[in-house]
Amino acid sequence: MNTIAENINDIKKRIEKASNGRKITLLAVTKTFSAECAKQAIDTGILDIAESKIQEALPKFEVLSNSLNGINKHFIGHLQSNKAKKAVLNFDLIQSLDSIDLAKDINRHAKDINKVQKCLIEFKVSTEETKYGASKEKVYEIYDYCALNCPNISICGIMTIAPFFDDKELVRPYFKLAYEVFENIKNTKKDANFNILSMGMSDDFEIAIQEGSNMVRVGTAIFGERNYDK
Repeated sequence: MNTIAENINDIKKRIEKASNGRKITLLAVTKTFSAECAKQAIDTGILDIAESKIQEALPKFEVLSNSLNGINKHFIGHLQSNKAKKAVLNFDLIQSLDSIDLAKDINRHAKDINKVQKCLIEFKVSTEETKYGASKEKVYEIYDYCALNCPNISICGIMTIAPFFDDKELVRPYFKLAYEVFENIKNTKKDANFNILSMGMSDDFEIAIQEGSNMVRVGTAIFGERNYDK
């Protein structure tokens, strides 16, 4: 069984091969894994880590406090309004902004602490009921609403989760769609801060990169299979 460091090294080589020299951010998804696992990833040179539950992340961040200097903390799970304040207080980038109501909450809490909260709009590209995110039309609405009404939010791009297929090639149309929306906003709004397309996970990150992703969220391929029963 490979070590975390060996896995990260292997993934970085695969990213380099898929990217043709483009800069890709490797985000280590530490949800369900221990603080020690996260520290091993950080010690290997990972600069971005992600969590999906506030209640799991905060005790982990406390244990890791001496290791988090210079590390970007990403929130990638579904964010409920009652958890927005803690997300703003503890995360550098919220990747799961999916409604105007949530934008209002994030903006309010960010204003309270004089912070401009970086966010990605979560675009739901699949029809799966278990997936969260905004429709294509809502992505544009949320972007425009925040640009006009939320001075304490900086919309930095789009995040999406493709449906799972045994045949990985079937995910391409979903990534193409997300890239199309991302490029449309970037080119029409001329927003220098809008530059992140977060798509691709352990099973499909190479295809996501080929289709335009510049940030991949990798957990299982770094840390091993998750145990959700813990």
